[in-house]
Amino acid sequence: MDDKIETRQLSFYYAKRQALRNVNLKVREKQITAFIGPSGCGKSTLLRVLNRMNDTIPGTRIEGEVLLDGRSIYGSGVDVVEVRKRVGMVFQQPNPFPKSIFENVAFGPKVLGMSHKVSLDDTVERSLKAAALWDEVKDCLGKSGLALSGGQQQRLCIARALATEPEVLLMDEPCSALDPQSTLRIEELMDELKEQYTIVIVTHNLQQAGRVSDWTGFLFLGELVEYSKTADLFSRPQNKRTEDYITGRFG
Repeated sequence: MDDKIETRQLSFYYAKRQALRNVNLKVREKQITAFIGPSGCGKSTLLRVLNRMNDTIPGTRIEGEVLLDGRSIYGSGVDVVEVRKRVGMVFQQPNPFPKSIFENVAFGPKVLGMSHKVSLDDTVERSLKAAALWDEVKDCLGKSGLALSGGQQQRLCIARALATEPEVLLMDEPCSALDPQSTLRIEELMDELKEQYTIVIVTHNLQQAGRVSDWTGFLFLGELVEYSKTADLFSRPQNKRTEDYITGRFG
């Protein structure tokens, strides 16, 4: 099994506040990795470090390395746009653009220079199918993305991320704003997508991590306390802090 992403002695700072402390992990290719832990423990920060999304925040600083296919994404001369094309992001709250369904999905490819109508049509259809949304919207692609239900909006955002043909999909609590039925659909979709993509999710829902992920990392106060196969972490945690968290003693 190949490693798609690796972090080495990764530390991250918001000005003087240290949010991550010497994180070492390997994200396996075409597997689902989940990060769990209490609020403020560094889960979302770690996720955003993996595609340089934190670069947009003034005063932040990184130490250590993040490798994508063995190459540093923070090295000199690295094209940040290319990094974010290869490592896509889906956020906690569905955030469709105030545009049509078609234009939401076509946005990324257009920014990257795709202008041929037939190619765009194919890309939009392929991405919506991959996000399990095509059958629901194929007859109303001119409709505003904001008019869709919450679960459909989140799948539209997944389609938008897939349209640029990423290799990795980062998902920051993708179901926290959704009802149980929509949550189940997104979880089923993640299981389908891992055949083609490496997926990393942040979730507060321990049951969700147990259902969907192959690997789980428990973070506490910026430290990666434990990282192992999901079944092992939930059934045989090696660290007492992990055991206390997953059994509800704190967090």
